[in-house]
Amino acid sequence: MATLIATVRPMAVGLPAKSQFSNRFSMKSSRMDSELGFITSQLSGIKISTTQFQTFASIPISAPFRPSLQPVARRICPFTGKKSNKANKVSHSNHKTKRLQFVNLQYKRVWWEAGKRYVKLRLSTKALKTIEKNGLDAVAKKAGIDLSKK
Repeated sequence: MATLIATVRPMAVGLPAKSQFSNRFSMKSSRMDSELGFITSQLSGIKISTTQFQTFASIPISAPFRPSLQPVARRICPFTGKKSNKANKVSHSNHKTKRLQFVNLQYKRVWWEAGKRYVKLRLSTKALKTIEKNGLDAVAKKAGIDLSKK
């Protein structure tokens, strides 16, 4: 597309500077109008339909978020509160890098005497020894865990 550059000079010598600005502005706006006229003449044979966009208007934009994956369980024992320990991995050359020593968590079905059923729990092996010694009800009560939900 060719661009047209023109300067407009006032005919009379005594015209104020304001009219020079208005003449330049009117030339720019007329040039923009001519460009728009060119574009609309190029698109005159094309029919633009808005019915395609109206079909999506009935679908709500904000749908409830449902993650496809289940959230990852934390590596903390709910009964004892044990969590991972920060330690150093020491190489042969005595180079130390940070690492985590995780808790030994196990999935275990434990018989719950008060509920007369099994309860599937994820607990540490230390908590399993404590449950065998003191009983599931006493350990769960001390930890503040309601077993009837599980």
